[in-house]
Amino acid sequence: MDKTLETAALIDRVSALVDAAKAAGADAADAVVVRGRSTGVSVRLGKVESTNSAEGDDVALRVFVGRRVASVSATAASDAKTLAERAVAMARVSPEDPYQGLADAALLATVVRDLDLYDATEVSAERLKEDALAAEEAALAVSGVTNSAGSSASGGLGGLVLATSHGFLGQYVGTRFSRSASVIAGEGVGMERDYEYSSRLHFADLDAPDEIGRKAGERAVKRLNPRKAKTGPVTVVFDPRVARGIAGHLAGAINGASVARKTSFLRDMMGKQVASAQITVIDEPARPRGQASRPFDGEGIDGPTLIMVDKGVLQHWFLSTSAARELGLTTNGRGARSGSSVSPTSTNLSIEPGDQTPEALIRSVNSGFYVTEVFGQGVNMVTGEYSRGASGFWIENGELAYPVSEVTIASNLKDMFPRMVPANDLDRNYATAAPTLLIEGMTLAGS
Repeated sequence: MDKTLETAALIDRVSALVDAAKAAGADAADAVVVRGRSTGVSVRLGKVESTNSAEGDDVALRVFVGRRVASVSATAASDAKTLAERAVAMARVSPEDPYQGLADAALLATVVRDLDLYDATEVSAERLKEDALAAEEAALAVSGVTNSAGSSASGGLGGLVLATSHGFLGQYVGTRFSRSASVIAGEGVGMERDYEYSSRLHFADLDAPDEIGRKAGERAVKRLNPRKAKTGPVTVVFDPRVARGIAGHLAGAINGASVARKTSFLRDMMGKQVASAQITVIDEPARPRGQASRPFDGEGIDGPTLIMVDKGVLQHWFLSTSAARELGLTTNGRGARSGSSVSPTSTNLSIEPGDQTPEALIRSVNSGFYVTEVFGQGVNMVTGEYSRGASGFWIENGELAYPVSEVTIASNLKDMFPRMVPANDLDRNYATAAPTLLIEGMTLAGS
């Protein structure tokens, strides 16, 4: 893979866009070019179902005329002068927005750190096919697995170059590789499906194909012959795959843009206890080889590691420049580019591990529900109401007793966060990471 991504050409491109915007009458401007390349192979039942390869450039220009802003997106081949004139014309007829503007120059990154995001390993389509087939073969070899829902392997890279009219110019590139397998166990109406996957920035860090396949098969077989559970109050233990979603809800609730719009149930809770004293949440944009690492954000700021929640007490919002100004604060370098706009997001977010093993957490539950999958969109970030379809395993006398499906678990995130107990099995190989979590006092709707 070519780490340079034609860096010189991309730098010339964003610089030309900024210069053209200033020439067209913009008071300030920034431009970004994102280039992505990817190759993937999908197989099913020993045969290749699809091979795909993609490469593209996305160009975005943002201009400011007084307190007015406009953004345009285009292809790399678009004429800089034409694009800039269109953007400036749009800005002049846009409504004023007092919170928009470039980040303060004093906050801009002065050094672009090497976070070890790039792996030069060349992975051929043939190797991707072999890995996908190996994962599927291992999954189908698990006793009880009856069919394949498909297996895949992919590799790619993405690069970003950002230039601003007040002097920032930076670029970085990262790679990403993945493998996955999804299989079916059982027959007829008794079929169950499950999956396993691995995604890493460096190829050598990926889980082995046969390990991925074996885990997918074992997960599917364990789900066979599920029962329903009785309606009532329940202690829920969330598998890390599901706990990561709980961490994501917390991240959404402390997003500065949501707070400014008053669409977060935690909007009035800064400096207050929002979670159990056992819960500490860290966001780390510069973690080496992190899934969401970046040496600077979408506005050119090198954001520091932040303890977002310290022993249950809320310490920070995720802030971009515009969200920070609306809240009377200063950005903390969490602005992310999405097309031609910038909005705050988390980076490498983790609910920090506790002291107990997941087995000890489960042993502490006399009767409860170990959740391995949730579905549905029943989360209201304005009120905190939480209601999701779920499946997993019933806990009896501290042991996983039998599979459970077709139930709903419900509560309010405002009540769930203060009751969370984390295990010690945190895996940081995810952009949003969480260990096994125990939450008392939820409601289960079943039979």
